[in-house]
Formats: sequence, structure tokens, C-alpha cells
Amino acid sequence: MHWLFTGHLRVDKITVKIAELPASLQGTTLVQLSDFHYDGLRLSEDMLEKAIALTNEAEPDLILLTGDYVTDDPTPIHQLVHRLKHLQSRCGIYAVLGNHDIYYSHSKAEVTEALSSIGVHVLWNEIAYPLGKELPLVGLADYWSREFYPAPVMNQLDSVTPRIVLSHNPDTAKILQQWRVDLQLSGHTHGGHIVIPGIGPVVFYYKKLLKQIPKKLRRWVTFFLGDCSKVVRYWEWAQGFHKVEENQLYVNRGLGTYKPGRLFCPPEVTVITLVSH
Repeated sequence: MHWLFTGHLRVDKITVKIAELPASLQGTTLVQLSDFHYDGLRLSEDMLEKAIALTNEAEPDLILLTGDYVTDDPTPIHQLVHRLKHLQSRCGIYAVLGNHDIYYSHSKAEVTEALSSIGVHVLWNEIAYPLGKELPLVGLADYWSREFYPAPVMNQLDSVTPRIVLSHNPDTAKILQQWRVDLQLSGHTHGGHIVIPGIGPVVFYYKKLLKQIPKKLRRWVTFFLGDCSKVVRYWEWAQGFHKVEENQLYVNRGLGTYKPGRLFCPPEVTVITLVSH
């Protein structure tokens, strides 16, 4: 799947303005990686090696991982961490989990322990301060878990304090509008999988297209392609930078490939530079 559909790895560089960003953090470099789906099928060793090399070339202050390290079976996480231990950053590596990382009852603990074994800080409804008290990092439980309760976490922070939020599923941006979120980093969507250049993800038109297919064939289409429309509600946030009312959201297209594959939707390493507003 990865060699047929994925395409070439791309580095997307963005600059994000943050109000009240401390002068000491001006120019801070973050690298975001997401949606590895490391299972021997959906991410090639070559692409993973390139992603790690490109991340290190950026000389990041902080590396942020936004979930889905495996695909259902958590066992491959033990191989993946042997690759990820080569990541280098000044202030460490922080991560949240995605829906695939909690698929089985034992998955969450196994994935968390494996990442922790190489020094990755996994946040689950927690606040960390790798860049200091003036720019907290909030890591939320996955939206589809039973533990997605942002209020007790977000309410710990003063509204005048800028913050970065890691949340695997970008749909959470709608809920998080009630709090200040200077930058939310998400993944989950794989950029919409199949994108029509100049128009956007095909998933926007998926349900309309299904209606044009005879009923006897629809179940075969959904079997092979899946029902992408159920992955998120807000497909307009499938990839890239978005303003959500007063908040800012960036959605990474991910590294791994998941059905129905990728077309005009290259996997991504995101390099983010923070500047004052």
C-alpha cells in the first residue's frame, strides 16, 4: 500500500503567531509527526528513516507526536520505538495517543510504556512545561476514548497564559473553542486521503457519490474503501492551518497510509516556528 499510494514525503514549514509569546521563546522550532500506523504495511522503513532524518535536520526545540503509532495490534510499537529513539530535540519529545493506540484494553498501557522507555513523555489529560511555565503544553485523551474530559485540564490554566494543545482528533477544536488555544496540533484525518487538486478531499463528496452507485454495489465500495465520512465531522479541517474562532489549529497529514490510500495527499513532517503576535 505505501509504495503504490503514498507518494513522496514532504516537509511543510509554517510560522504561527502567538499572542503574549515570551521573548525568550521567539523563534522556537517545533516538529510535529503523526499517524505512523507502523504495522509492516502502511509505513515503509525508508520513509520512516527519512522522516526521522528530516526532523533532526530541523534542529527542533521540541518534537510533538500526535497519535496512531500502530494500527490496532499494539505489538509493532516495540519495533517503532527502536527507530524513534534516534529523534533529537533540545527540550524533549512529547506525545498523545490516537484511537488506534487504544483499540484493545491493553493497548494504551503497552503503547505508553514503549514510548516512555525511550524518553517520550506521553500526556493523557495532562499539562507539561518543556518550554517553561510561560507556554504550557496540554495533552488530551483521545476524543473517542471514555476519558476525553478537557475541562478539568484546561481550567487549570489562567486565560492570560498562552498554550499549545495536542489532541489527535481535530474535531475537538470545536469543543475547545470555550478555552484559549493558541495552537492545537492534530492528525487523524490523513489529510483527507484522496484529494482533488484545487478542490479538496474527495470525502466531501463521498456520500453523494455513493448514492449514484447501485445499492448492490455500495457495500462492496464501503468494504474496500471504508466509510471515510465517519472519521471526522469537520472535514474542512482535514489538513493544514485553520482559524477556529479565536483559536488556531494545525492538522498534520500523517506519515502512514490507511485505506483507501493517498492520492495528491503526501505524507508530512511539519516544522513550526513560533513568533509573537
